[in-house]
Amino acid sequence: MDYDRRIMPNGLSPRTNVNSPPRVSVVIPTYNCDRYLPEAIDSVLSQSYPDYEVLVIDDGSTDRTAEILDGYGDRLRAIHQTNQGVAIARNHGIQLARGEFIAFLDADDVWLPHKLDAQVKLFEACHQAGDSVGMVHSGWHRVDHTLQRQVEVCPWKTIPHLDLEGWLQWKPVLPSAMMFRRDWLLRADGFDPRFPPAEDTDLVLRLALMGCQTRWLEEVTTLYRQHHESAMHRGLPQARSLTRVIDHFFSRTDLPPTIRRIERQVQYSTHVWIAWYLYYTSHTQTMGEYLKKSLEYSHYSAIETVINWAESFLVFSKKWGKVIDMSELCKTPEWQSITCSIIHATPIEILKKF
Repeated sequence: MDYDRRIMPNGLSPRTNVNSPPRVSVVIPTYNCDRYLPEAIDSVLSQSYPDYEVLVIDDGSTDRTAEILDGYGDRLRAIHQTNQGVAIARNHGIQLARGEFIAFLDADDVWLPHKLDAQVKLFEACHQAGDSVGMVHSGWHRVDHTLQRQVEVCPWKTIPHLDLEGWLQWKPVLPSAMMFRRDWLLRADGFDPRFPPAEDTDLVLRLALMGCQTRWLEEVTTLYRQHHESAMHRGLPQARSLTRVIDHFFSRTDLPPTIRRIERQVQYSTHVWIAWYLYYTSHTQTMGEYLKKSLEYSHYSAIETVINWAESFLVFSKKWGKVIDMSELCKTPEWQSITCSIIHATPIEILKKF
Protein backbone atom coordinates (compact mmCIF):
# COMPACT_ATOMS: atom_id res chain seq x y z
CA MET A 1 0.00 0.00 0.00
CA ASP A 2 1.20 3.50 -0.83
CA TYR A 3 1.00 6.15 1.81
CA ASP A 4 2.22 9.70 2.36
CA ARG A 5 3.83 9.64 5.78
CA ARG A 6 4.38 13.36 6.00
CA ILE A 7 2.45 15.68 3.68
CA MET A 8 3.30 19.16 4.89
CA PRO A 9 1.19 22.19 3.87
CA ASN A 10 4.06 23.78 1.97
CA GLY A 11 7.03 21.48 2.20
CA LEU A 12 10.14 23.54 2.91
CA SER A 13 11.16 26.17 5.40
CA PRO A 14 13.08 28.36 2.87
CA ARG A 15 9.83 29.46 1.24
CA THR A 16 8.51 32.82 2.39
CA ASN A 17 4.97 32.75 0.95
CA VAL A 18 3.39 29.78 2.71
CA ASN A 19 -0.04 30.34 1.12
CA SER A 20 0.98 29.76 -2.49
CA PRO A 21 2.28 26.63 -4.23
CA PRO A 22 6.03 26.41 -4.80
CA ARG A 23 7.45 27.43 -8.16
CA VAL A 24 9.61 24.29 -8.41
CA SER A 25 8.96 20.75 -7.27
CA VAL A 26 12.07 18.65 -6.72
CA VAL A 27 11.38 14.93 -7.09
CA ILE A 28 13.95 12.47 -5.70
CA PRO A 29 13.16 8.80 -6.37
CA THR A 30 15.16 6.45 -4.18
CA TYR A 31 15.54 2.75 -3.58
CA ASN A 32 18.04 1.41 -1.03
CA CYS A 33 20.34 4.37 -1.55
CA ASP A 34 20.93 5.37 2.08
CA ARG A 35 24.66 5.67 1.42
CA TYR A 36 24.22 8.64 -0.93
CA LEU A 37 20.72 10.00 -0.24
CA PRO A 38 21.70 12.59 2.42
CA GLU A 39 24.18 14.27 0.04
CA ALA A 40 21.45 14.52 -2.62
CA ILE A 41 18.91 16.01 -0.23
CA ASP A 42 21.44 18.41 1.32
CA SER A 43 22.39 19.69 -2.14
CA VAL A 44 18.74 20.63 -2.70
CA LEU A 45 18.39 22.31 0.69
CA SER A 46 21.53 24.33 -0.14
CA GLN A 47 20.08 25.82 -3.32
CA SER A 48 20.27 29.58 -3.73
CA TYR A 49 16.75 29.56 -5.18
CA PRO A 50 14.22 29.48 -2.30
CA ASP A 51 10.84 28.74 -3.87
CA TYR A 52 10.77 24.95 -4.03
CA GLU A 53 9.43 21.83 -2.38
CA VAL A 54 11.17 18.46 -2.07
CA LEU A 55 9.35 15.19 -2.61
CA VAL A 56 11.33 12.04 -1.85
CA ILE A 57 9.61 8.97 -3.31
CA ASP A 58 10.85 5.96 -1.39
CA ASP A 59 10.32 3.02 -3.75
CA GLY A 60 10.07 0.33 -1.08
CA SER A 61 13.55 0.69 0.41
CA THR A 62 14.65 -1.86 3.01
CA ASP A 63 17.75 -0.01 4.23
CA ARG A 64 18.00 3.07 6.48
CA THR A 65 16.12 5.34 4.06
CA ALA A 66 13.07 5.85 6.31
CA GLU A 67 15.30 6.75 9.27
CA ILE A 68 17.24 9.24 7.15
CA LEU A 69 14.08 10.90 5.89
CA ASP A 70 12.73 11.18 9.45
CA GLY A 71 15.78 13.25 10.30
CA TYR A 72 14.78 16.01 7.87
CA GLY A 73 11.49 16.71 9.59
CA ASP A 74 9.21 19.10 7.72
CA ARG A 75 11.89 20.19 5.25
CA LEU A 76 10.69 17.58 2.78
CA ARG A 77 7.72 15.40 1.90
CA ALA A 78 8.50 11.70 2.22
CA ILE A 79 6.24 9.40 0.27
CA HIS A 80 6.52 5.62 0.56
CA GLN A 81 5.33 3.19 -2.06
CA THR A 82 5.78 -0.51 -2.70
CA ASN A 83 8.75 -1.27 -4.94
CA GLN A 84 7.64 -0.57 -8.52
CA GLY A 85 10.69 0.91 -10.22
CA VAL A 86 12.05 4.39 -10.82
CA ALA A 87 9.62 5.26 -13.63
CA ILE A 88 6.55 4.79 -11.42
CA ALA A 89 8.32 6.52 -8.52
CA ARG A 90 8.98 9.57 -10.69
CA ASN A 91 5.43 9.50 -12.02
CA HIS A 92 4.16 9.41 -8.42
CA GLY A 93 6.19 12.55 -7.77
CA ILE A 94 4.80 14.26 -10.88
CA GLN A 95 1.25 13.62 -9.70
CA LEU A 96 1.92 14.96 -6.19
CA ALA A 97 4.03 17.94 -7.29
CA ARG A 98 2.50 21.39 -7.00
CA GLY A 99 5.16 23.39 -8.79
CA GLU A 100 5.07 24.89 -12.27
CA PHE A 101 8.45 23.26 -12.89
CA ILE A 102 9.74 19.83 -11.93
CA ALA A 103 13.39 18.98 -11.40
CA PHE A 104 14.33 15.33 -10.91
CA LEU A 105 17.37 14.39 -8.85
CA ASP A 106 18.57 10.81 -8.64
CA ALA A 107 19.35 9.82 -5.07
CA ASP A 108 23.04 9.27 -5.82
CA ASP A 109 23.59 12.56 -7.65
CA VAL A 110 24.32 16.02 -6.26
CA TRP A 111 23.40 19.54 -7.43
CA LEU A 112 25.61 22.59 -7.38
CA PRO A 113 24.01 25.46 -5.40
CA HIS A 114 22.92 27.56 -8.41
CA LYS A 115 21.13 24.80 -10.32
CA LEU A 116 17.48 25.71 -9.69
CA ASP A 117 18.04 29.46 -9.83
CA ALA A 118 19.84 29.36 -13.18
CA GLN A 119 17.31 27.07 -14.84
CA VAL A 120 14.27 29.00 -13.64
CA LYS A 121 15.84 32.23 -14.91
CA LEU A 122 16.40 30.65 -18.31
CA PHE A 123 12.77 29.53 -18.47
CA GLU A 124 11.71 33.08 -17.61
CA ALA A 125 14.01 34.61 -20.22
CA CYS A 126 12.66 32.28 -22.89
CA HIS A 127 9.09 33.16 -21.92
CA GLN A 128 9.82 36.88 -22.12
CA ALA A 129 11.31 36.34 -25.58
CA GLY A 130 8.13 34.59 -26.70
CA ASP A 131 9.67 31.11 -26.82
CA SER A 132 7.57 28.23 -25.52
CA VAL A 133 10.18 26.04 -23.84
CA GLY A 134 9.26 22.88 -21.97
CA MET A 135 12.70 21.52 -21.04
CA VAL A 136 15.94 23.14 -19.90
CA HIS A 137 19.09 21.03 -19.93
CA SER A 138 22.56 21.72 -18.54
CA GLY A 139 26.03 20.24 -18.18
CA TRP A 140 27.43 17.97 -15.52
CA HIS A 141 30.59 16.69 -13.89
CA ARG A 142 31.03 12.93 -13.99
CA VAL A 143 32.31 11.97 -10.54
CA ASP A 144 33.27 8.78 -8.73
CA HIS A 145 31.54 7.39 -5.65
CA THR A 146 33.40 9.86 -3.41
CA LEU A 147 32.40 12.85 -5.59
CA GLN A 148 35.91 13.22 -6.98
CA ARG A 149 35.48 14.91 -10.35
CA GLN A 150 36.56 12.89 -13.38
CA VAL A 151 35.42 14.79 -16.47
CA GLU A 152 33.29 17.83 -17.27
CA VAL A 153 30.51 17.18 -19.77
CA CYS A 154 29.26 20.16 -21.81
CA PRO A 155 27.07 18.60 -24.52
CA TRP A 156 26.07 21.90 -26.11
CA LYS A 157 29.56 22.12 -27.62
CA THR A 158 28.69 19.14 -29.81
CA ILE A 159 24.90 19.54 -29.95
CA PRO A 160 24.08 23.25 -29.99
CA HIS A 161 20.41 22.69 -30.89
CA LEU A 162 18.46 20.08 -28.95
CA ASP A 163 15.69 19.35 -31.44
CA LEU A 164 14.28 15.88 -32.08
CA GLU A 165 17.06 15.00 -34.50
CA GLY A 166 19.69 16.05 -31.98
CA TRP A 167 18.10 13.97 -29.23
CA LEU A 168 17.98 10.94 -31.54
CA GLN A 169 21.51 11.26 -32.82
CA TRP A 170 23.24 12.01 -29.52
CA LYS A 171 20.81 11.11 -26.68
CA PRO A 172 22.43 13.42 -24.07
CA VAL A 173 19.77 12.56 -21.49
CA LEU A 174 20.46 13.08 -17.79
CA PRO A 175 17.33 13.82 -15.73
CA SER A 176 19.34 15.17 -12.77
CA ALA A 177 20.70 17.96 -15.00
CA MET A 178 17.31 18.92 -16.44
CA MET A 179 14.19 20.86 -15.51
CA PHE A 180 10.72 20.35 -17.04
CA ARG A 181 7.45 22.22 -17.16
CA ARG A 182 5.05 19.99 -15.24
CA ASP A 183 2.24 20.42 -17.78
CA TRP A 184 4.41 18.87 -20.50
CA LEU A 185 5.14 15.87 -18.30
CA LEU A 186 1.43 15.42 -17.68
CA ARG A 187 0.63 15.69 -21.39
CA ALA A 188 3.21 12.99 -22.11
CA ASP A 189 1.84 10.72 -19.35
CA GLY A 190 5.23 10.72 -17.63
CA PHE A 191 7.77 7.92 -17.77
CA ASP A 192 6.96 4.60 -19.43
CA PRO A 193 7.81 1.76 -17.00
CA ARG A 194 8.27 -0.68 -19.89
CA PHE A 195 11.76 0.64 -20.67
CA PRO A 196 13.96 0.56 -17.55
CA PRO A 197 16.58 1.94 -17.24
CA ALA A 198 16.23 3.94 -20.50
CA GLU A 199 12.76 5.27 -19.67
CA ASP A 200 14.23 8.78 -19.48
CA THR A 201 15.40 8.62 -23.12
CA ASP A 202 11.97 7.37 -24.17
CA LEU A 203 10.28 10.28 -22.38
CA VAL A 204 12.53 12.92 -23.92
CA LEU A 205 12.02 11.53 -27.44
CA ARG A 206 8.24 11.54 -26.96
CA LEU A 207 8.30 15.09 -25.63
CA ALA A 208 10.43 16.30 -28.55
CA LEU A 209 8.12 14.59 -31.04
CA MET A 210 5.14 16.31 -29.39
CA GLY A 211 6.81 19.66 -30.04
CA CYS A 212 8.29 20.30 -26.59
CA GLN A 213 11.25 22.63 -27.11
CA THR A 214 14.54 22.41 -25.18
CA ARG A 215 17.11 25.07 -24.38
CA TRP A 216 20.64 24.64 -23.08
CA LEU A 217 21.74 26.28 -19.89
CA GLU A 218 25.40 26.39 -20.82
CA GLU A 219 26.60 25.76 -17.30
CA VAL A 220 27.54 22.71 -15.26
CA THR A 221 24.93 22.20 -12.55
CA THR A 222 25.16 18.56 -11.47
CA LEU A 223 27.58 15.98 -10.10
CA TYR A 224 26.69 12.72 -11.85
CA ARG A 225 27.96 9.95 -9.61
CA GLN A 226 29.36 6.75 -11.11
CA HIS A 227 29.49 3.63 -8.97
CA HIS A 228 28.89 -0.07 -9.43
CA GLU A 229 25.19 0.16 -8.59
CA SER A 230 24.46 3.12 -10.88
CA ALA A 231 22.47 2.78 -14.11
CA MET A 232 25.51 3.26 -16.33
CA HIS A 233 27.10 0.14 -14.87
CA ARG A 234 24.13 -2.14 -15.49
CA GLY A 235 25.55 -3.36 -18.78
CA LEU A 236 23.14 -5.66 -20.57
CA PRO A 237 19.86 -4.24 -19.17
CA GLN A 238 20.91 -0.72 -20.19
CA ALA A 239 21.88 -1.87 -23.69
CA ARG A 240 18.73 -3.87 -24.30
CA SER A 241 16.53 -1.13 -22.90
CA LEU A 242 18.00 1.54 -25.18
CA THR A 243 17.58 -0.75 -28.18
CA ARG A 244 13.92 -1.28 -27.31
CA VAL A 245 13.37 2.45 -26.91
CA ILE A 246 14.83 3.25 -30.35
CA ASP A 247 12.98 0.38 -32.04
CA HIS A 248 9.74 1.44 -30.37
CA PHE A 249 10.23 5.04 -31.44
CA PHE A 250 10.78 4.16 -35.10
CA SER A 251 7.80 1.80 -35.07
CA ARG A 252 5.54 4.85 -34.78
CA THR A 253 3.48 5.83 -37.79
CA ASP A 254 3.41 9.56 -37.00
CA LEU A 255 7.10 10.38 -37.53
CA PRO A 256 7.84 13.30 -39.85
CA PRO A 257 9.66 12.46 -43.12
CA THR A 258 12.81 14.26 -41.98
CA ILE A 259 13.08 11.91 -39.00
CA ARG A 260 12.16 8.80 -40.97
CA ARG A 261 15.04 9.55 -43.36
CA ILE A 262 17.65 9.36 -40.59
CA GLU A 263 16.39 6.07 -39.12
CA ARG A 264 19.24 3.95 -40.47
CA GLN A 265 21.83 6.50 -39.35
CA VAL A 266 20.34 6.64 -35.84
CA GLN A 267 20.13 2.85 -35.61
CA TYR A 268 23.74 2.49 -36.72
CA SER A 269 25.15 5.06 -34.30
CA THR A 270 23.02 3.68 -31.45
CA HIS A 271 24.27 0.12 -31.96
CA VAL A 272 27.89 1.25 -32.16
CA TRP A 273 27.52 3.28 -28.96
CA ILE A 274 25.94 0.31 -27.21
CA ALA A 275 28.80 -1.89 -28.41
CA TRP A 276 31.32 0.53 -26.91
CA TYR A 277 29.30 0.73 -23.69
CA LEU A 278 29.28 -3.06 -23.41
CA TYR A 279 33.04 -3.12 -23.94
CA TYR A 280 33.38 -0.43 -21.25
CA THR A 281 31.30 -2.54 -18.84
CA SER A 282 33.21 -5.76 -19.68
CA HIS A 283 30.49 -7.42 -21.74
CA THR A 284 32.71 -8.11 -24.74
CA GLN A 285 30.72 -11.09 -26.01
CA THR A 286 27.57 -9.01 -26.38
CA MET A 287 29.66 -6.16 -27.77
CA GLY A 288 30.31 -8.32 -30.81
CA GLU A 289 26.58 -8.95 -31.25
CA TYR A 290 25.83 -5.22 -31.37
CA LEU A 291 28.67 -4.50 -33.77
CA LYS A 292 27.31 -7.20 -36.06
CA LYS A 293 23.83 -5.73 -35.77
CA SER A 294 25.14 -2.28 -36.71
CA LEU A 295 26.27 -3.70 -40.07
CA GLU A 296 22.62 -3.86 -41.11
CA TYR A 297 22.45 -0.06 -40.96
CA SER A 298 25.97 0.94 -42.08
CA HIS A 299 26.36 2.94 -45.28
CA TYR A 300 30.15 2.47 -45.18
CA SER A 301 32.16 -0.18 -46.96
CA ALA A 302 33.36 -3.09 -44.81
CA ILE A 303 36.78 -1.63 -44.08
CA GLU A 304 35.32 1.85 -43.55
CA THR A 305 32.80 0.41 -41.08
CA VAL A 306 35.49 -1.25 -38.98
CA ILE A 307 37.56 1.92 -38.99
CA ASN A 308 34.48 3.90 -37.96
CA TRP A 309 33.88 1.47 -35.10
CA ALA A 310 37.40 2.02 -33.82
CA GLU A 311 37.21 5.79 -34.24
CA SER A 312 33.85 5.84 -32.44
CA PHE A 313 35.22 3.80 -29.54
CA LEU A 314 38.04 6.33 -29.19
CA VAL A 315 35.60 9.27 -29.21
CA PHE A 316 33.16 7.69 -26.75
CA SER A 317 35.96 6.76 -24.36
CA LYS A 318 37.40 10.27 -24.46
CA LYS A 319 34.00 11.78 -23.68
CA TRP A 320 33.69 9.38 -20.77
CA GLY A 321 37.06 10.46 -19.43
CA LYS A 322 38.72 7.15 -20.24
CA VAL A 323 41.72 6.19 -22.38
CA ILE A 324 41.00 3.13 -24.49
CA ASP A 325 43.82 0.74 -25.39
CA MET A 326 43.12 -0.05 -29.03
CA SER A 327 45.58 -2.92 -29.06
CA GLU A 328 43.67 -4.58 -26.21
CA LEU A 329 40.39 -4.05 -28.05
CA CYS A 330 41.78 -5.62 -31.20
CA LYS A 331 42.98 -8.64 -29.23
CA THR A 332 39.53 -9.55 -27.98
CA PRO A 333 38.12 -12.65 -29.69
CA GLU A 334 34.85 -10.84 -30.40
CA TRP A 335 36.54 -7.95 -32.23
CA GLN A 336 38.82 -10.29 -34.15
CA SER A 337 35.96 -12.59 -35.13
CA ILE A 338 33.70 -9.92 -36.56
CA THR A 339 36.37 -7.80 -38.24
CA CYS A 340 38.09 -10.74 -39.88
CA SER A 341 34.76 -12.11 -41.07
CA ILE A 342 33.79 -8.98 -43.01
CA ILE A 343 37.11 -7.70 -44.35
CA HIS A 344 40.29 -9.24 -45.68
CA ALA A 345 42.56 -7.70 -43.07
CA THR A 346 43.81 -8.67 -39.66
CA PRO A 347 43.00 -6.59 -36.57
CA ILE A 348 46.68 -5.62 -36.32
CA GLU A 349 46.62 -4.23 -39.86
CA ILE A 350 43.54 -2.21 -38.97
CA LEU A 351 45.18 -0.95 -35.79
CA LYS A 352 48.10 0.46 -37.84
CA LYS A 353 45.69 2.94 -39.42
CA PHE A 354 45.47 4.84 -36.13
